[in-house]
Amino acid sequence: MEERYIASVDLGTSKMAICVARIQDQDVQVIYYRETPSQGIRNSYVNNPGKVEDVLRKAISQAQQELKIKIQQVIVGLPRYYVRQETASASMVRTDPDSQISEGEVKTLKSMALEEYPLGDSKNEVIYGAVAQSFSTEDSLNELENEIVGMTAEKLEGNFKVFIGRRRHSSNIDTVFNSMGIAIAKKYFTPGITARAVLKEEQMENGVALIDIGAGVSSVTIFKGKIMRYYAAIPFGGNSITGDIKTECNFSSVLAENVKKAYGACMPNKLSALGEKSIQIVDENDIPTAQVTVKYISEIISARMKEIIEALLYHIQISGYAAEDILRAGVVVTGGGAEMVNCANYIKELSGYSVKIGYPRRFFSFEGCPEAAETSAATSMGMILAAKGDKTLNCIKEAPARRFWTAPKPAESSSPSFPASSVILSEAKDLETKEPDTSVTSFPQDDIANVILNEAKDLKETPIEPEDVPIEPSVIAAQEEEGPNVFDEYTQEEIDKAKERKKERKPRPRPKFTWFKHIQNSISKGMGEIFDDMGSEEV
Repeated sequence: MEERYIASVDLGTSKMAICVARIQDQDVQVIYYRETPSQGIRNSYVNNPGKVEDVLRKAISQAQQELKIKIQQVIVGLPRYYVRQETASASMVRTDPDSQISEGEVKTLKSMALEEYPLGDSKNEVIYGAVAQSFSTEDSLNELENEIVGMTAEKLEGNFKVFIGRRRHSSNIDTVFNSMGIAIAKKYFTPGITARAVLKEEQMENGVALIDIGAGVSSVTIFKGKIMRYYAAIPFGGNSITGDIKTECNFSSVLAENVKKAYGACMPNKLSALGEKSIQIVDENDIPTAQVTVKYISEIISARMKEIIEALLYHIQISGYAAEDILRAGVVVTGGGAEMVNCANYIKELSGYSVKIGYPRRFFSFEGCPEAAETSAATSMGMILAAKGDKTLNCIKEAPARRFWTAPKPAESSSPSFPASSVILSEAKDLETKEPDTSVTSFPQDDIANVILNEAKDLKETPIEPEDVPIEPSVIAAQEEEGPNVFDEYTQEEIDKAKERKKERKPRPRPKFTWFKHIQNSISKGMGEIFDDMGSEEV
């Protein structure tokens, strides 16, 4: 079978991640993953399209040159903040009560619910998508979607969670890629697909809260019965912690970020002797300018992390799913902030839930791209998982003309022109330890690597979609293809291939702490010396 490529772009507040996967039949191999510092993005939305384009053009050009391909279309995630969730419902009377309910009728019902949903400000708002919660007939109540298909009934009703975002935040993404001449094949509201990348089916079945700690946005997504039941986000994350370190220690922003990535840890009282070790800051002439202990840095981090975690726990509480007998699988934490030492233990101490770190599940081959297996890559891996079922998608080919799916007409209700179902959510280094030479480490101030990339080649321009559609156009287009639902079970063939790849891989123990990227070698050489016993001192 002809090999094809899927390219994803994760527009994060602190980093833009470009991921390319090569697909041949059921074999999926991540062949490229790079993170580049962001510009022009605030709280996960594109605030300045011009700055975003400048950075993204160079990043994509680098990927094209390294892989010797031309990326003509991509899949991209929608913003996670400024998103509200509402409830919607719809019902239809069937002309033939004795016939079996079909998938087409369920799609029609979903479309009716979203088409009839009254947007308060349709000029400034757009529906990112929805998740079906339950379906009912005159004889059955609260049935799942895969259970209702095949039943017989005179009347069919459906209940949905609708996710609404700002139109400008979505259209700004279009502006960036249109200027670059790259088509957007699909847009995803990422909380649901990030879950697919890190959660197991039994966790989503038994109840789990997925906490995603990003740089500018932290969010919680709750699953029960394999259905996304609740979502909420707050505009705080790793950048807030960096700001606190900058203010309290009188550091520059660059230095504060590097110190956080290198020495960041929660629960200072659990660091033992490591907490008393010091970081010495020197200027360009190697003259000491400041000295701070690791424990003090940890105290700053813990204070802000406590606020973030408690805010997310509050959302879990008001969701109605907080009871331990509902969230039987507890909490899974992912995102860049999850790599911080003692992060999971701190959440466990504050919440009382069992807490695990959510790494991308290894259904892909990551050889040559170890960064793609870290928590910060969870969203990128989720988008690849969600899109791989579309057999027609090949990101090195020109995007086909976009068409819209038309729902079949029910007998006693008007038919919408397209569906807006839950498909948008697509239902879904080794730590190098060194022997310590001293308890004081020199750290050069304001030192950060410069990314020097080549300009992108001329690419064909793609027109923007019309702005009078109340449901995100790229999301609608993503629903046309026949493919597996994001929460569908893996086929036996996929499982067998994953097992074969697992046998071929050499076992690699997962470290307690993973070095972050984007720190210059000269910095990391000095920083590695104090981590001799970090792993053993984490509770």
